[in-house]
Amino acid sequence: MEALEEVELCFPQLHNASCKKTKRPHFEAIMTYIILSSISLLTATLNLLVIISISHFKQLHTPTNFLLLSLAVSDFFVGLLMFFQIVLIDGCWFLGDIMCVVYLCVAYIITAASVGTMVLISVDRYVAICDPLHYSTKVTQERVQVCVCLCWIGSLVFQSLMVKENLENPGRYISCSGECVVVGNYIAVFADLGLSFVAPVITIIALYTRVFATAVSQAHAMRSHKVAVTFQGSVTVTFQKSELKAARTLGIVVVTFMICLCPYYFYVIVLTAQDILLSAKSAAFVICLFYFNSFLNPLIYAFFYPWFRKCLRLIVTFQILQSHSCEANIL
Repeated sequence: MEALEEVELCFPQLHNASCKKTKRPHFEAIMTYIILSSISLLTATLNLLVIISISHFKQLHTPTNFLLLSLAVSDFFVGLLMFFQIVLIDGCWFLGDIMCVVYLCVAYIITAASVGTMVLISVDRYVAICDPLHYSTKVTQERVQVCVCLCWIGSLVFQSLMVKENLENPGRYISCSGECVVVGNYIAVFADLGLSFVAPVITIIALYTRVFATAVSQAHAMRSHKVAVTFQGSVTVTFQKSELKAARTLGIVVVTFMICLCPYYFYVIVLTAQDILLSAKSAAFVICLFYFNSFLNPLIYAFFYPWFRKCLRLIVTFQILQSHSCEANIL
């Protein structure tokens, strides 16, 4: 016979004004906090190593790597935000209404910036695979940097407008003490879903479908020795295997991102369309799953990118502190 779950108040002194939380076994609670805290710390640390690697070593200053740098920055902040999500794991928020709105606003900005960066990565791979002859002229470091800045600025402005009323009146929409929510009108919510989820997902799927179709045909051509193409009668351009490998690796990053992102937005859609409140455990699970993607990304880099493993060795052995270390041969 299963025992009924006990409930307790987030703020017992407030009685009926306090939100309720589910009381879990002590061992389960401790293990949950330890595991999530470890993942949070590792997420921030690993992505900080990616940031240092790409920022420091000049050989890594390429358009594609600048996009990975943008993704690593968002993933680094996700690692920090996970500490706040751990506070919410039992459905209770103890840091006040202002911190609640700030936390959720920052989380939305980072999420939107991550999605935007994924779209830029897909565009980068599309041009590299489908139009390799013009890649170096179409995708330059300056253009990528401008696109990344616009992505972050756009995310900041759009998401700040989304929660503007909540920022002006923190705690206005909470139903009990210990709750952490922001509320927007239906138009704003569906606009956010369209711009931050539906449109980017359709774009990513369309671009990568074309990328992998082209990659497969190019791979067949390479095996048939029909890759060489003469450009302007003097330059022979060979389809590089490295581009195929990069497309595969970044494809894994994109697919992993989609797997971790979709449950979160499906949760938001269900919450909005049916106007129901799912359990705190359900909300915590989909949010933690999305955050977990930020932990996986640097592991994917470590597994598929030799340059990242080499950078790690130079960083952990403090060789990065030597003069002219930024000129080191990484590739």
